Amino acid sequence: MASLLALVRNTWRTLTSMGTALVLLFLLALAAIPGALLPQRSLNEAKVGEYIAEHPTIGPWLDRLQAFDVFSSVWFTAIYVLLFVSLVGCLTPRLAEHIRSLRATPVPAPRNLGRLPKHADAEVRGDVPAVAAAADAGLGGWRRVTRWDGEVAEVAEISAEKGYLREFGNIVFHFSLLGLLVAIAAGKLFGYEGNVIVVADGGPGFCSASPAAFDSFRAGNTVDGTSLHPMCVRVNDFAADYLPNGQAVSFRADIDYQAGDDLAAGTWQPYLLKVNEPLRVGGDRVYLQGHGYAPTFTVTFPDGQTRTQTVQWRPEDQFTFLSSGAMRFDPPGGTYPDERERRENQIAIQGLFAPTEQLDGTLLSSRFPALQDPAVAVDIYQGDTGLDSGRPQSLFSLDPRMIDQGRLTKVARVNLKAGQDTRLPDGTVVRFDGATPFVNLQVSHDPAQVWVLVFAMAMMAGLLVSLIVRRRRVWLRLAPGAAGTVNVELGGLARTDNSGWGDEFEKLTARLLAGSPTEATEPGRTEATEPGRTEATEPGRTEKEADRA
Repeated sequence: MASLLALVRNTWRTLTSMGTALVLLFLLALAAIPGALLPQRSLNEAKVGEYIAEHPTIGPWLDRLQAFDVFSSVWFTAIYVLLFVSLVGCLTPRLAEHIRSLRATPVPAPRNLGRLPKHADAEVRGDVPAVAAAADAGLGGWRRVTRWDGEVAEVAEISAEKGYLREFGNIVFHFSLLGLLVAIAAGKLFGYEGNVIVVADGGPGFCSASPAAFDSFRAGNTVDGTSLHPMCVRVNDFAADYLPNGQAVSFRADIDYQAGDDLAAGTWQPYLLKVNEPLRVGGDRVYLQGHGYAPTFTVTFPDGQTRTQTVQWRPEDQFTFLSSGAMRFDPPGGTYPDERERRENQIAIQGLFAPTEQLDGTLLSSRFPALQDPAVAVDIYQGDTGLDSGRPQSLFSLDPRMIDQGRLTKVARVNLKAGQDTRLPDGTVVRFDGATPFVNLQVSHDPAQVWVLVFAMAMMAGLLVSLIVRRRRVWLRLAPGAAGTVNVELGGLARTDNSGWGDEFEKLTARLLAGSPTEATEPGRTEATEPGRTEATEPGRTEKEADRA
């Protein structure tokens, strides 16, 4: 039993040491590297599947090791919890010790002050009580105490110390680090983040009452999606400024939103959404994350009925916004009475979109990111697009299995400018109507965000205090001298940083001696005989008089 208690005690001491906390902090940073290098399932499950398919040997092993779920993995959580416990166990005793040191009086002077790194002695006129009172007044800002010898009432010792804020700043820094970890964990537990693409200029907008309204949604472990803050957003217009070389300067979206009483009243509030200037509503923040273009196509079927779609295409080149995408059109009811015939005459479009057309022969590219001369290069397919299969498909590409099986047949390849159309063999007309900007909005909810900021600022403040403030100790021993003088002996010790302590000690010595109630044997100055040691030139004479002599 005793050995078990000893093992537990030693384990606890090791875990709560500052060295262990530093090792765990390093391990936490090291463990986060796979989360930055590998695709994460919480962000993009499709990319995780692609990675595993491309790496059939190592991919499944990485999946077993939770490398695609790093920040929710068992081993990352274990390091996080151990770091938390280590910091609490390490800092709590230090805080208690610091409180005791704040209440304690400075320690008595060593027996031999001459052995200290900084030492000086001098002889001043006056009596011990008056010199002690003057020295005590000269130590303003220092915590100090005057002790009198019980047997020899004329002998006094002054102990002074300053720099207690250094340890306080150190403790504030580490407790703020602990609070920062707690705030980040709370944000992950109770926060959520959703991304949604909204088409501008009359697009349908979206409402955030349900996770289903988002294109992607990442929820904290305690968020089930039933208590999201209700809010609706529609995008009236999007504008971007570019340099002549195509480099983006600024982005802004003119939006309207509804929240709170506006939802019941049906009123909309305007807001100009910019990058790094989010809309803040009910604890949620709406960010402008990105933008692109949504081409519009109109398909006129042989009987004259039309279908029109505006769908976002994915930018392949972030500089010129050359984009790729796909669309699927189902014939209107009554165009083909037979259900099988209807499925065989669905229309699919896949290709490239350029906001500012540039042609190399028939090869389409874009020369500028702004919507100046929109054009598309598309393949048009006819047949079964898979809309009725119930199988999920990519928004930006057609299902290659439908093409490989011959169920979807290419009937045309064409370049079109805005307003141009092409006629298919069966009389169907496909027209490119132009394009509309879309924006990618991110709705974030993090109830601990303010606390993250507070603890981060407290960390910086504590770090600055611990670096600037230096711990110092000074002792003075006062004893009666000959012919109405007092022998003053001073000693100084730097408890932390020793840089600059020599000059500081000499200035302090000069100030304390100059503050004596009667003229010192050296008026405010002493002649150094050894580094850190001074003594009077001659009682009652100044340095100038000694030099003239």
